[in-house]
Amino acid sequence: MSLLSALNTGAGGLDANSLELSVIGDNIANASTIGFKSSRAVFQDQLARTILGQGPAQVGLGTRVQAVQRIITQGSLLTTARATDVAIDGNGLFMVQGAFNGRTARYYTRNGQFTLDKDGFLTNLYGLKVQGFAADATGKVGTALGDLQIGTSSSAPLATSTVTMRANLQADAPIVGAFNVATPTTTSNYATSVAVYDSLGRAHQVDTYFRRTGNGAWEYHSLTDGGGLNGGVAGTPTEIASGNITFGTNGQLTGVIPGPGTFSPLGATAPQPLTLNFGTSTAAGGTGLDGLTQFANPSVSSFMGQDGYPSGDLASVSVNTQGQMIGAFTNGHERVIGQIGIAKFTAEEKMERVGGNLYVGTIDAGTPTIGTPGTGGYGSVVAGALEQSNVDMSSEFVRMIAAQRGFQANAKTLSTADNLLAELMNLKR
Repeated sequence: MSLLSALNTGAGGLDANSLELSVIGDNIANASTIGFKSSRAVFQDQLARTILGQGPAQVGLGTRVQAVQRIITQGSLLTTARATDVAIDGNGLFMVQGAFNGRTARYYTRNGQFTLDKDGFLTNLYGLKVQGFAADATGKVGTALGDLQIGTSSSAPLATSTVTMRANLQADAPIVGAFNVATPTTTSNYATSVAVYDSLGRAHQVDTYFRRTGNGAWEYHSLTDGGGLNGGVAGTPTEIASGNITFGTNGQLTGVIPGPGTFSPLGATAPQPLTLNFGTSTAAGGTGLDGLTQFANPSVSSFMGQDGYPSGDLASVSVNTQGQMIGAFTNGHERVIGQIGIAKFTAEEKMERVGGNLYVGTIDAGTPTIGTPGTGGYGSVVAGALEQSNVDMSSEFVRMIAAQRGFQANAKTLSTADNLLAELMNLKR
């Protein structure tokens, strides 16, 4: 009967608009949820029957919700002060592994609120471990996907191989007596010092003394405390390098002739090769002005450097756009300690939402492809930022008004059909 069909039609409209209001309410409630993706209820019409007469006439049976569709669009980025807060600008999802609500699985999320746990693993706020690619001690990133453990990273020491000096030696400095290791200060014209490191990361103070021997002619002697050397005596200076230096009439370095000397650190790799770089002499094809010079000005050093460093502990972490995590260590060294991995789905909107800003893959979503940020269509990583929800509050309120009016109108359909049925029942009186 048409009136009874009208009742069913109105009831279907009430159900559909009620669900629409639930979806809208969920969106509004999650407007401040990091990485949240809004949804919309998709309505479809229902066909009751086709009436045949002079022409076909179709009578509908109202509406119902066909699906609740997730809207996968980029949310705006919010800058934070945390180095381990990361956001994806573009396609992809972060991967986390572990147990959530009693289900152990690999989960996917756009929420990059990450932190370090007590074991040094990078995790989300539920303790699920972020998936990525580990780096070796040289900073080379591997290809095996796994839990990112970065908090235990350390920097191994590097033995010094080259000491670089830039200095001026006074051209008219007085000529003093023969150099004496026991009294180096009084038997030299100028001295400079630098700390060098052995293979264990132990520092050795090396003092280099320069003695003028004639016009444009100098000799150098590098000494260190014998207590740090094999066969040395603590408190007694030991010569580890020596040689002769010549300069031209314009003060340029013309030649360096190394002499005898061995650096044999105690308990470390010995002998340790150690090169003193005084610049590129004219004899070696250089200008002779990029290192040691001999001008009339007083002797002074402008630069002292060496290429070694001690061992170091992790001091801070930064993340670049490729998701590489750069560790800064207490020894001043920096290197890549890991890289965050991201995944892409062909139909991301069909993933299953499980709460906690997490999703799991489904057959309808497709098989995920895993890669690194900023390559092959994967989005780049923005460090110190989080992706906000993509909920548009103004649009949600407009939809809410429409759903409210739709609910009220369908309620009118029910009340009108009920009144007509009441009139029909009164016909027999």
